Amino acid sequence: MNLLTQIRLPVYSGGMVSEFHQLAEKLSQLAELTQSLRRENADLRLAVAALTSENGDLSKRIQEAYQRVSALLEKIPAISESEEVA
Repeated sequence: MNLLTQIRLPVYSGGMVSEFHQLAEKLSQLAELTQSLRRENADLRLAVAALTSENGDLSKRIQEAYQRVSALLEKIPAISESEEVA
């Protein structure tokens, strides 16, 4: 007899096998959830990048509009105090 045949492996009960199946199912669910969250995270990163770019564009447009309004206000003649009373 060799050493391998002398080693007796424990006999697993049906309850223990059931626990292994439950654990395997939970691990499978965890792996699916992890993949789903990774996809959602990637989508959110793309959305953040797009919105950041849009925000930059809108900020630039606001600054340009501010400069145009400021230039127009400088062209309007100032009203003197005597003209305000009339």
